Amino acid sequence: MTMRRTGMIKLGMAAIAAAYAVVPAAAQAPELEMLDNLDRGSWTLTFRSGEPSQRICLRTGRELIQLRHRQPGCEQFVVRDGADEVTVQYTCRGNGYGRTTIRREGNSLVQVDSQGIVGGAPFSMTGEARRTSPTC
Repeated sequence: MTMRRTGMIKLGMAAIAAAYAVVPAAAQAPELEMLDNLDRGSWTLTFRSGEPSQRICLRTGRELIQLRHRQPGCEQFVVRDGADEVTVQYTCRGNGYGRTTIRREGNSLVQVDSQGIVGGAPFSMTGEARRTSPTC
């Protein structure tokens, strides 16, 4: 490869990088958009372990992240933010932590996998959440 061609390739790569740097924030998808697009209302979470089903009122979709830690104020870190799957790790000071993956099969059906520590004890849950009513 000639020096001139190498220089042109580097210049092209720099131009592409610069173009991505100036993309306005408004053009980027909002964080956890997949959860925002889930249907609102009453949902039923059915656990694969056989424990009793749980009813959840979805107002934002984010209620599915902290199923074992219901308190507000937990710190969250988005690990994966895809179109059909999100993973969020969170810490609730004084009450443990968790990591939840939510995979969308449709706007009224998701698969949930969560594990962590709550109240000093480990937990692991896997289940399916399905919208059962448009109202809570």
